[in-house]
This record gives sequence, C-alpha cells and structure tokens, in this order.
Amino acid sequence: MNEKLIVALDVPDRIQALEVVEELKDTVNFFKVGMELFYREGPRLIDDLKNLGLKVFLDLKLHDIPNTVSRALKNLINLGIDMVNVHALGGQEMLRAAYRVKNEALKKNCKVPIILGVTVLTSMNQKALEQIGLKIELSHLVSLLAKEAKDAGLDGVVASALEASFIKKLCGQDFITVTPGIRRLEDGNFDQKRVVTPKRALELGADYLVVGRPIVAAMNRKIAAKKYLEEMAGGLNGHL
Repeated sequence: MNEKLIVALDVPDRIQALEVVEELKDTVNFFKVGMELFYREGPRLIDDLKNLGLKVFLDLKLHDIPNTVSRALKNLINLGIDMVNVHALGGQEMLRAAYRVKNEALKKNCKVPIILGVTVLTSMNQKALEQIGLKIELSHLVSLLAKEAKDAGLDGVVASALEASFIKKLCGQDFITVTPGIRRLEDGNFDQKRVVTPKRALELGADYLVVGRPIVAAMNRKIAAKKYLEEMAGGLNGHL
C-alpha cells in the first residue's frame, strides 16, 4: 500500500525535507518534491532522496513552448526521478514533445519516469474556472485534457479523485491517475476545494494518492501516515 501513497514534502528547505523523510522512510517510500523545495535546493535534494532508495515525484507542472518543455524534461529525466508532470493546458504539440523526450530516452535504455499531464488543480472549482473566463463544466474540461494527454502518449494525469472513475472509462484502466486533494475526515482541507477521503479515492479508481500537510505538519508524522495507509487498505479491499 505504501507504493500508492505519495507524501508531498511541503517544506521550505532541504534540512526540513530530510527531517520529514527520516521520520517516514520506513513507512512511506514515495515522496513529492514541488516547486518551492526544488527551486531552492535543486538536484542535490533529488540525489539525497534517491541515495536513500526512495521514489521521487518531481511536481513542476512544466508549461511552456514545446521546445522549452522538451529541453527541460531532458534535464529532469537525467536526475533519475520516478514521476514528473507537464501541464495539459500547454496543448497537444507540447504534450507530444514531452512524449518524444521519453521515447528517445527509452531508445537509449535510460531510466524513464512516469510522465503525467496536469488537468485542473484541486484548488479550483467551477466558480474559479468561470472567474478566468472558462465557460465550461469542470468535469468536461478534465475529460478533454485527459484525452489530450492520452492521445499524446503520456502515461496518465494528475486530477481530483472525483474525476478518476470517468478518466479510467475514457482513457483505459492502464491510464494512471495521480490524485492530490486527499483528506481524512479528521483533517482540514487547507486550500483544497475538491477533496476526497483515501478510501473513497481508491474506490473511484485512483492509482496514487498525494498527501502533504496532514502528514507533514502532524505532531507524529509516522502515525499520521499509518492512518492514511490503513484507510487506503480499506478502500482497496472494497475495490477488489
């Protein structure tokens, strides 16, 4: 079950990140490094995590012209990461550029990460979309972006667990769904709008659950992580 839980290292620097990892590494083996942490610490932190035998999801949501994304992705793949993402709103040409980078690396027998397309952030809801002029139903937008990622050859998407079920129906059971916005009922939502419990997320078909502050900010991180794993076990058993 710890293969399905990704703990987001939502801390500002390497020292605090490694403190969290030291406490959790015997319970969790997959960690997410986001913009704040990577922009401060860079590849050195990725090396630290890989040297501990851990899996790394580098969450940078690459979103730029195809050539820039392609070059950036080549550098990131060389870090030995296990998962990375690009923003599906970048369009089909950009997504295909990301796929080509992966394909080239495979031909060279390089280690290649799972490459995901980001659909709609879980901090956004229907009202937020309309405020930026997108007059489209949120679930329909997620469907369109997931299909774009699938057609471009990516491995899956980042989306709310609320959308995991119809993404699987649309793109196939092998198409990976990584779901942030996961909260136990006892936890606060923080700035997340579309939240789902661990058990329900797996019942809906999510492949990986991303949890940050409810674990990282807990008084006892290991106990907090184990509670998530226990609830996930219940959801997976119900889904089988």
